[in-house]
Formats: sequence, C-alpha cells, structure tokens
Amino acid sequence: MSTLHPIISITGSSGAGTSSVTRTFENIFRREGVKAAVIEGDSFHRYDRKEMRARQAEAEKAGNTHFSHFGPENNLFPELEQLFRSYGENGSGRRRKYLHDPVEAAPYGQEPGTFTAWEDVPEGTDMLFYEGLHGAVVTPEVNIARHPDLLIGVVPVINLEWIQKLWRDKHVRGYSTEAVTDTILRRMPDYVHYIVPQFEHTHVNFQRVPVVDTSNPFIARDIPSADESICVIRFKNPKGIDFPYLLNMIDHAWMSRANTIVVPGGKMELAMQLIFTPFIWRMMERRQKALGSAGVL
Repeated sequence: MSTLHPIISITGSSGAGTSSVTRTFENIFRREGVKAAVIEGDSFHRYDRKEMRARQAEAEKAGNTHFSHFGPENNLFPELEQLFRSYGENGSGRRRKYLHDPVEAAPYGQEPGTFTAWEDVPEGTDMLFYEGLHGAVVTPEVNIARHPDLLIGVVPVINLEWIQKLWRDKHVRGYSTEAVTDTILRRMPDYVHYIVPQFEHTHVNFQRVPVVDTSNPFIARDIPSADESICVIRFKNPKGIDFPYLLNMIDHAWMSRANTIVVPGGKMELAMQLIFTPFIWRMMERRQKALGSAGVL
C-alpha cells in the first residue's frame, strides 16, 4: 500500500459486471480531476487468442478438460504483482493492452485478440486503477492482494453471473449457448480455486441479486434488469463508513448486518458514487500531503 502512489483494484469473474464499476470510477476520476493509470486485467493473460485456442486444443488432447483463463498457468501473475509493487514504490511499471475486437485493434493495425507492445506506465499519474480477473489473487508464489489500497469485488450470485456471460458471449461475441456452457464448465475448477478466494481479501463487495426466477440460467432470454435486482454491499471493515448518511441518501436502502447495506439494483451506481468519492478524496489528500512533505510541491 502506498500514500504517494495509491492503487485501486476491481476484481471479478468474466461476466460479473466489473466494467460497469469501472465506468463509475471513470466518472469520479473525471469529475475530481484524477489522472489514473488504467490497467486491463486481460492484458496480463499469457497467450493471445490464437495461441490460447491452440494450447487449449493440445490440453484437451492430453486429457486436460479444465484449461482456462482463470488459472496461474495462463496468466502472468508475477508480472502483475511486479507492476503493483513498482507502482506503489515509485509510480512506475510496465503495461500493455489486449485488443478484444476490430474497433480496439484498428488504431494499432493489429488483429483482434492480440496484445500491444509493452510500454511504461505514463509518468505523473495520481493512482493506478486495475480492473480484471485477478486483482486480489493469492497463490503460494504471489500475493497481489497485499498491494492495493482499495480492493473491490464484483460478485453477482452465480446464476446471474452465468446469465450475464451467456448474454454477452452470445449477442456480442457470436458464440452458441453450447460453446459458452462448455467454457463455464471448463473454467469451474480454476473459478473455485483462484476467483472465489479473492473475495476474502476485498475491502468492499458488491453482489447483485435478482428478484426474478433465474433457476435455469441457460434458457434465460435476457438479463434481469436493475429494477429486478437488489445489490448487497458488504464492507470488510465498516469503520468510517457513514451508514446513516447512505440510508438517508438512497431510497429504500436497509441494513442486513452491521457491515452490510442493501440497496435497490437501480441505485447501485449512486451507492458507488456516494461510497467511493470520499475514498478518492482521502487518497488524494494524503497524496498531496506526502508530496508536500517530500518537497515535491
């Protein structure tokens, strides 16, 4: 953790909804004039799309039916931890981008599913912002969870997570239901061992819970809307959280436990704004004081 170079990490499974949390932070950064170095978790996959498919086929031929993007063998965990460490120490590090589709790939003149070249994190940023699968992962070899100043988990109930992934992969990426189901099954061991344990380390968890029937996510025609959901927000350490203020500002919010507030699904973004804007203020205030003490300002 670092006062001069703070790190915010958003972690969650594929299809969990971490990108919506990222949009909220982008709005806060823009409003508050914060210059953040943005890190995409997909950029720390070990293989590009073409090589990943080839290695998956080889693994299946060898009898490995659980080859996935979730596990350590297919990700650059040491390199990700080194980025967090170096940024926390001196605001530096190496990053790249993963180009998901033709729109992202076009400015670089590359094929979709490839990586850009490694480059230095821009100088003069206020903080580092990570969003991806492994922002709080801990293994015998690495402990990424110890570096961020603010760790946020995005964890829909499992059937909703599957519905969101099915809808995205079918409608945006053109996959069949059978192909997406196969991916879910293949990833399950790594999901249990490397994704779920991260939420033991997160400081705040957002879990969207549908209030409509999602008992068979594989036949769902659409994603339950925000108005058809509630959002459970759990704080690992509720000290300093002004729950009376949140309850007053968010209609129909209520406390389910001493460290947990429940809000209507449509108020999730408002809740994030109210909760995280003070966090950003405090990080920036501490950073400015530290810079002043170091004679930088």
